[in-house]
Amino acid sequence: MKTFHCDKCSQQVFFENTLCGACGSMLGYQPEIRAVSSFEPSDNGYWRSLNPVNAGRVFKQCSNYANQHVCNWMLDLDDAHDLCASCQLTVVIPTLSSEKNHLFWQRLESAKRRLLYSLWFLGLKPVSKEENEETGLAFQFLEDESGSEKVLTGHDDGLITLNIAEADPAKREGTREQMHERYRTLLGHFRHESGHYYFDRLIADGPWVEGYRQLFGDERQDYSECLKSHYANGAPVNWEQSFISSYAASHPWEDWAETWAHYLHMIDTLETAHACGLSLNPHNVAEPGMVISASPMKIDTFEEIIKDWFALTYVLNSLNRSVGMPDSYPFTLPAPVQEKLHFIHRVVLGYAEPERQGMTQQQTQSQSQSQSQSQMIGVT
Repeated sequence: MKTFHCDKCSQQVFFENTLCGACGSMLGYQPEIRAVSSFEPSDNGYWRSLNPVNAGRVFKQCSNYANQHVCNWMLDLDDAHDLCASCQLTVVIPTLSSEKNHLFWQRLESAKRRLLYSLWFLGLKPVSKEENEETGLAFQFLEDESGSEKVLTGHDDGLITLNIAEADPAKREGTREQMHERYRTLLGHFRHESGHYYFDRLIADGPWVEGYRQLFGDERQDYSECLKSHYANGAPVNWEQSFISSYAASHPWEDWAETWAHYLHMIDTLETAHACGLSLNPHNVAEPGMVISASPMKIDTFEEIIKDWFALTYVLNSLNRSVGMPDSYPFTLPAPVQEKLHFIHRVVLGYAEPERQGMTQQQTQSQSQSQSQSQMIGVT
């Protein structure tokens, strides 16, 4: 994640902010320029940008920003949609019969927007089901109902379902303990389920599938039977030597999704560290040092990314322990897992947009207009 500042007073602000805490300016995220911009009121309830990139242009709030306060994204004034690019992907929202459900919806949308930020940064912007029913992406947020089967978080042909109970920290932590998981977050759920979607888009029946099978296994084995065996017998002995999590050992699809989620976790955190200018220069030369020379997608080798990651997580865990908190990174990365992560990195780079190769967003948009629709992720 980049760092952001108010265009009016230069106060540092966060990706989720709607107001600058220093000067009170209204804030809104503009995905086309990857910026949280400041705005001043215009006519008819619209907003004039103060961002130097498009200063003076008038925008409108996403309807879920203006009316429901669960979003902070902006749209061009001439955009035919009332919902932003993120909210358009949500096709079912929780029943807003209680303030609790509204709060859960807000948390779900916030985590989803962080996922989308990462996907766009990687050049993997998905299309909606409205644009392409067959290959588009959609989300539905459902609630358990008495007398009905429990809502299962999962992915099915581009539709990602999340049980809104996952937005309750107490319930989520209880589930984590029950499942003996090291880590369970809303953002992690979105990242994992997006992995299933991008397996279909990037791997299945494509040039990468054989390389995938060599590392992750043959996904054509019976998925239901593999999961039954996993829940009945647990993960294989010494699973830690080959998998990022015990669940990853259940089936090659889940291994891909768990590793994909971990890759997004790494890249987003490293981008944040780079944006903040974080470096490590320990007094003891035997301890890991770190100078993140560039945004992670512009670092020359994956080995350098891994080296920076190990150093960063050492410090993150040490800081957490200093304030009496559990490790923020309770994982190890054995060689087979690093190889899987490297494979995902190569796949993503294979679909890199020109923006990640040093071009400006404006150049990217200009070039993309001349490219075939068939070259875009999620579009046939």
